[in-house]
Amino acid sequence: MIPVIALVGRPNVGKSTLFNQLTRSRDALVADVAGLTRDRQYGIGKVGDFPYLVVDTGGLSGEGAEMDRAMAEQTRRAVAEADHVLFLVDARDGLTPQDQAIADQLRSAGVKARVVVNKTDGLDADAVSAEFYTLGMGEITSIAAAHGRGIKGLMQKVRRAVAAERRESEAAEGAGEEAAEDGLDEASQQAALDDWPGIRVAIVGRPNVGKSTLVNRILGDDRVVATDVAGTTRDSIFVPFSRDGQDYTLIDTAGVRRRARVHETIEKFSVIKTLQAIEAAHVVIMVMDAQAGLSEQDAHLLGLVIDSGRALVLAVNKWDGMAPEERERVRDDLDRRLGFVNFARLRLISALHGTNVGHLLEDVQEAHTSAFAKVSTPELTRLLESAVAEHAPPLVSGRRIKLRYAHQGGQNPPVIVIHGNQTDALPGSYKRYLENFFRKHLGLVGTPLRMEFRSGRNPYAGRRNILTLRQQRKRKRMMRHVRR
Repeated sequence: MIPVIALVGRPNVGKSTLFNQLTRSRDALVADVAGLTRDRQYGIGKVGDFPYLVVDTGGLSGEGAEMDRAMAEQTRRAVAEADHVLFLVDARDGLTPQDQAIADQLRSAGVKARVVVNKTDGLDADAVSAEFYTLGMGEITSIAAAHGRGIKGLMQKVRRAVAAERRESEAAEGAGEEAAEDGLDEASQQAALDDWPGIRVAIVGRPNVGKSTLVNRILGDDRVVATDVAGTTRDSIFVPFSRDGQDYTLIDTAGVRRRARVHETIEKFSVIKTLQAIEAAHVVIMVMDAQAGLSEQDAHLLGLVIDSGRALVLAVNKWDGMAPEERERVRDDLDRRLGFVNFARLRLISALHGTNVGHLLEDVQEAHTSAFAKVSTPELTRLLESAVAEHAPPLVSGRRIKLRYAHQGGQNPPVIVIHGNQTDALPGSYKRYLENFFRKHLGLVGTPLRMEFRSGRNPYAGRRNILTLRQQRKRKRMMRHVRR
């Protein structure tokens, strides 16, 4: 899947600034999962046709035994998950003992890191970078993250390095020269994903909510086939199967890591693996534990799914064996806290006993159909006219906002583009009204719906001032005539 890039270094060297630069092409997906990855930020970015996941870590002091244990642990995990590590240093501070200590730790861990000298704006980049060669970590790259200088060149070097590392890894595992040249651009990724048949369904959720049990229940014990595709879905397992004439591919996020990256204390839950599975999927089944209730981790995962635009099915597991009053309490909690995903089907299931599991694939098909629905421009425009007739847009400065026509701007998720005048002034409440109106009349279930509003150029813009000047001249002429 898309490569993972970790940013490490001591505090205040510009890691977060670089993180924001690397994710500027898309809103950064920030995953602050309580109790597990509290100090790591995850984002998706793209430079040209090179997409990637970037992980921002807390600052390392480089003081060995004195280092903050929690921060060191979360940084170690980020490095273990990464395909490439960027070790940031400060050009204005020069080489410090902390930098040297961090470099020693990266070498002892067997990590290949690229030294990135930040804050070179206004300085001779070659001169200030020279001393960092004493770290013995190879080529030095100079950037000014605050101004976005050198970012594109840096990512081109990262791309080449990741491609070379993957070819070496695949050759070591027997893939040999059959590997693609780099396989990192969107076309290569999509071609690899298209090899998997039917509807791609990612099973996501916290540890121990029953994801693996659900996968086995859906497939049947005699149908479990785990295929780990090196280099494409490094941390996820793709499981193709058919049911009632429909092809599916389940993506199990409890993926198997390469042996070289397995650690005894590696976390069971990985935001990286979940992000990769969501990106690869058409539909996401979010599994939650009824007995444990809806947690902050569940809410963060749902936020990631919504931001990605993927279709969604909610599965509340371990429903069997609960007392009636407990079930009522759980229902009330779900109704109260899941209002922001009310477009998704919710199933109360027992993966262990199979209760309601059979309906999940029906919900997946329904969500997939909605996510890839095609609607003509005349039909969307007719619905827009009906929505405006039922509830007209508000007045802005005494003028009515006019919405003229609508057309489809994309699929998975569906995008409806509405053209008119003064659309920037539409209040959020009216935009939500239009979204609910289109969702209801188009029968969209299980998929987010995105609305885009565009205003045409006003041909009379600026004419009001001209008329005012003409009126002023006319008034002056009249006043002169009256005085005479």
